[in-house]
Amino acid sequence: MGLRVAGVDLLRSNHGPVIMEVNSSPGLQGIETATGKDIAGQIIEHLEKNAATPRKAPPKPNG
Repeated sequence: MGLRVAGVDLLRSNHGPVIMEVNSSPGLQGIETATGKDIAGQIIEHLEKNAATPRKAPPKPNG
């Protein structure tokens, strides 16, 4: 799906877990309540640690 962060809703089935839907803008309240963890904060920390250093813009041509 090309998403760097997504919410994936899973359902139990007789054949194992099944993906119900993928959300490009996931709500985190349910998982944060269930786990007692700051998931949003963990995502931000991960992005900060793994963000590429911005490249400098190439010089503008004279003219």
